[in-house]
Amino acid sequence: MKPAEEKSRTVAFALCGSFCSFGAVLPQIRVLRQRGWTILPILSASAATQDTRFGTATALFATLRELTGNEPLTTLQAVEPLGPQQMARALIIAPATGTTMALLAAGISSTPVTLAAKSLLRGGCPVVVAPSTNDGLAGSAGALAALLQRKHYYFVPFGQDDSYKKPTSLKSDFTQLPDTLDGALRGVQIQPMLL
Repeated sequence: MKPAEEKSRTVAFALCGSFCSFGAVLPQIRVLRQRGWTILPILSASAATQDTRFGTATALFATLRELTGNEPLTTLQAVEPLGPQQMARALIIAPATGTTMALLAAGISSTPVTLAAKSLLRGGCPVVVAPSTNDGLAGSAGALAALLQRKHYYFVPFGQDDSYKKPTSLKSDFTQLPDTLDGALRGVQIQPMLL
Protein backbone atom coordinates (compact mmCIF):
# COMPACT_ATOMS: atom_id res chain seq x y z
CA MET A 1 0.00 0.00 0.00
CA LYS A 2 1.13 3.53 -0.78
CA PRO A 3 1.28 6.14 1.95
CA ALA A 4 -1.91 8.23 2.18
CA GLU A 5 -0.11 11.39 1.06
CA GLU A 6 1.15 9.75 -2.13
CA LYS A 7 -2.31 8.32 -2.92
CA SER A 8 -3.83 11.78 -2.67
CA ARG A 9 -1.62 12.97 -5.56
CA THR A 10 -2.09 9.93 -7.84
CA VAL A 11 -4.15 9.93 -11.02
CA ALA A 12 -4.81 7.11 -13.48
CA PHE A 13 -4.18 8.16 -17.09
CA ALA A 14 -5.63 6.03 -19.91
CA LEU A 15 -4.65 6.32 -23.56
CA CYS A 16 -6.97 4.95 -26.25
CA GLY A 17 -6.23 4.31 -29.91
CA SER A 18 -6.49 7.78 -31.42
CA PHE A 19 -2.84 7.37 -32.34
CA CYS A 20 -2.55 10.74 -34.11
CA SER A 21 -3.26 12.44 -30.76
CA PHE A 22 -0.46 10.81 -28.77
CA GLY A 23 2.03 13.52 -29.72
CA ALA A 24 -0.21 16.15 -28.10
CA VAL A 25 -1.30 14.00 -25.14
CA LEU A 26 2.04 12.68 -23.86
CA PRO A 27 3.49 16.13 -23.01
CA GLN A 28 0.54 16.66 -20.65
CA ILE A 29 1.76 13.72 -18.57
CA ARG A 30 4.99 15.65 -18.09
CA VAL A 31 2.99 18.75 -17.06
CA LEU A 32 1.01 16.72 -14.51
CA ARG A 33 4.24 15.29 -13.10
CA GLN A 34 5.65 18.83 -12.78
CA ARG A 35 2.50 19.73 -10.84
CA GLY A 36 3.25 16.96 -8.37
CA TRP A 37 1.05 14.14 -9.67
CA THR A 38 2.00 10.47 -9.67
CA ILE A 39 0.68 8.89 -12.88
CA LEU A 40 -0.62 5.33 -13.26
CA PRO A 41 -0.70 4.77 -17.04
CA ILE A 42 -3.37 2.57 -18.62
CA LEU A 43 -3.52 1.48 -22.25
CA SER A 44 -6.47 0.30 -24.29
CA ALA A 45 -5.95 -2.95 -26.20
CA SER A 46 -5.39 -0.99 -29.42
CA ALA A 47 -2.90 1.41 -27.87
CA ALA A 48 -1.05 -1.46 -26.18
CA THR A 49 -0.66 -3.67 -29.24
CA GLN A 50 -0.80 -1.77 -32.52
CA ASP A 51 2.10 -0.30 -34.43
CA THR A 52 1.08 2.63 -36.64
CA ARG A 53 2.71 5.39 -38.67
CA PHE A 54 2.65 7.42 -35.44
CA GLY A 55 4.86 4.92 -33.57
CA THR A 56 5.13 1.42 -32.21
CA ALA A 57 3.47 -0.11 -29.18
CA THR A 58 6.91 -0.93 -27.79
CA ALA A 59 7.99 2.70 -28.05
CA LEU A 60 4.78 3.86 -26.35
CA PHE A 61 5.39 1.50 -23.42
CA ALA A 62 8.96 2.80 -23.10
CA THR A 63 7.83 6.44 -23.25
CA LEU A 64 5.17 5.90 -20.59
CA ARG A 65 7.64 4.10 -18.30
CA GLU A 66 10.08 6.98 -18.70
CA LEU A 67 7.43 9.71 -18.17
CA THR A 68 5.66 8.08 -15.22
CA GLY A 69 8.07 5.67 -13.61
CA ASN A 70 5.28 3.08 -13.72
CA GLU A 71 4.50 0.10 -15.92
CA PRO A 72 1.38 0.65 -18.07
CA LEU A 73 -1.68 -1.30 -16.92
CA THR A 74 -3.20 -3.32 -19.77
CA THR A 75 -5.47 -5.94 -18.20
CA LEU A 76 -8.82 -6.03 -16.44
CA GLN A 77 -7.16 -7.59 -13.40
CA ALA A 78 -4.64 -4.74 -13.17
CA VAL A 79 -7.20 -1.91 -13.25
CA GLU A 80 -10.04 -3.40 -11.19
CA PRO A 81 -8.45 -2.50 -7.79
CA LEU A 82 -8.01 1.20 -8.66
CA GLY A 83 -11.24 2.24 -6.97
CA PRO A 84 -11.66 -0.31 -4.18
CA GLN A 85 -8.06 0.15 -3.03
CA GLN A 86 -8.23 3.94 -3.51
CA MET A 87 -5.16 3.86 -5.74
CA ALA A 88 -6.04 7.07 -7.62
CA ARG A 89 -8.12 10.20 -7.09
CA ALA A 90 -9.32 10.42 -10.70
CA LEU A 91 -9.12 8.86 -14.13
CA ILE A 92 -8.09 10.78 -17.23
CA ILE A 93 -9.00 9.26 -20.61
CA ALA A 94 -6.93 11.05 -23.23
CA PRO A 95 -7.37 10.57 -26.07
CA ALA A 96 -10.90 9.21 -25.65
CA THR A 97 -12.03 7.50 -28.83
CA GLY A 98 -15.60 7.19 -30.05
CA THR A 99 -15.49 3.47 -29.25
CA THR A 100 -14.46 4.06 -25.64
CA MET A 101 -17.08 6.78 -25.17
CA ALA A 102 -19.74 4.45 -26.61
CA LEU A 103 -18.75 1.67 -24.20
CA LEU A 104 -18.82 4.08 -21.26
CA ALA A 105 -22.21 5.45 -22.30
CA ALA A 106 -23.60 1.92 -22.54
CA GLY A 107 -22.12 0.90 -19.18
CA ILE A 108 -19.90 -1.75 -20.74
CA SER A 109 -16.75 -2.32 -18.72
CA SER A 110 -15.09 -4.99 -20.86
CA THR A 111 -11.83 -3.11 -21.55
CA PRO A 112 -9.04 -1.93 -19.24
CA VAL A 113 -10.05 1.70 -19.81
CA THR A 114 -13.78 1.27 -19.24
CA LEU A 115 -13.27 -1.01 -16.22
CA ALA A 116 -10.88 1.58 -14.75
CA ALA A 117 -13.68 4.14 -15.13
CA LYS A 118 -16.21 1.83 -13.45
CA SER A 119 -13.75 1.05 -10.67
CA LEU A 120 -13.16 4.71 -9.84
CA LEU A 121 -16.73 5.90 -10.42
CA ARG A 122 -18.02 3.45 -7.80
CA GLY A 123 -16.34 5.63 -5.18
CA GLY A 124 -17.40 8.93 -6.75
CA CYS A 125 -14.02 9.74 -8.30
CA PRO A 126 -14.09 12.01 -11.37
CA VAL A 127 -13.46 10.75 -14.89
CA VAL A 128 -11.88 13.35 -17.18
CA VAL A 129 -12.65 12.67 -20.85
CA ALA A 130 -10.64 14.22 -23.70
CA PRO A 131 -12.52 13.36 -26.92
CA SER A 132 -10.57 12.67 -30.09
CA THR A 133 -12.69 11.01 -32.73
CA ASN A 134 -13.37 11.47 -36.43
CA ASP A 135 -17.11 10.84 -35.94
CA GLY A 136 -17.78 13.02 -32.89
CA LEU A 137 -20.53 14.88 -34.74
CA ALA A 138 -21.84 11.72 -36.40
CA GLY A 139 -21.87 8.16 -35.03
CA SER A 140 -20.23 9.04 -31.70
CA ALA A 141 -22.43 12.08 -31.02
CA GLY A 142 -24.98 10.05 -29.04
CA ALA A 143 -22.38 8.57 -26.71
CA LEU A 144 -20.77 11.98 -26.18
CA ALA A 145 -24.17 13.50 -25.38
CA ALA A 146 -24.96 10.70 -22.92
CA LEU A 147 -21.68 11.20 -21.05
CA LEU A 148 -22.16 14.98 -20.92
CA GLN A 149 -25.23 14.32 -18.75
CA ARG A 150 -23.55 11.88 -16.35
CA LYS A 151 -22.42 12.72 -12.86
CA HIS A 152 -18.66 12.62 -12.24
CA TYR A 153 -17.74 13.01 -15.95
CA TYR A 154 -15.77 16.12 -16.93
CA PHE A 155 -14.57 17.10 -20.38
CA VAL A 156 -11.36 18.61 -21.64
CA PRO A 157 -12.55 21.45 -23.92
CA PHE A 158 -13.00 20.22 -27.48
CA GLY A 159 -14.05 21.38 -30.93
CA GLN A 160 -13.83 20.61 -34.61
CA ASP A 161 -10.21 20.06 -35.59
CA ASP A 162 -10.56 20.27 -39.39
CA SER A 163 -14.10 21.38 -40.23
CA TYR A 164 -13.65 21.37 -44.02
CA LYS A 165 -11.75 18.13 -44.60
CA LYS A 166 -13.27 16.24 -41.63
CA PRO A 167 -16.55 18.00 -40.78
CA THR A 168 -17.63 15.47 -38.11
CA SER A 169 -14.25 15.21 -36.37
CA LEU A 170 -13.75 16.45 -32.80
CA LYS A 171 -10.50 16.89 -30.91
CA SER A 172 -9.72 18.18 -27.43
CA ASP A 173 -7.35 21.00 -26.61
CA PHE A 174 -5.05 18.72 -24.63
CA THR A 175 -3.16 21.68 -23.17
CA GLN A 176 -6.24 22.27 -21.01
CA LEU A 177 -6.10 18.76 -19.55
CA PRO A 178 -4.30 19.66 -16.28
CA ASP A 179 -6.73 22.50 -15.56
CA THR A 180 -9.67 20.24 -16.39
CA LEU A 181 -8.40 17.75 -13.82
CA ASP A 182 -8.05 20.49 -11.21
CA GLY A 183 -11.63 21.59 -11.89
CA ALA A 184 -12.98 18.04 -11.84
CA LEU A 185 -11.47 17.43 -8.42
CA ARG A 186 -13.44 20.46 -7.20
CA GLY A 187 -16.61 19.26 -8.98
CA VAL A 188 -16.38 22.00 -11.64
CA GLN A 189 -16.45 21.67 -15.45
CA ILE A 190 -14.04 24.24 -16.88
CA GLN A 191 -15.50 26.57 -19.48
CA PRO A 192 -15.86 27.15 -22.30
CA MET A 193 -16.14 23.46 -23.00
CA LEU A 194 -16.94 23.86 -26.70
CA LEU A 195 -14.18 25.52 -28.69
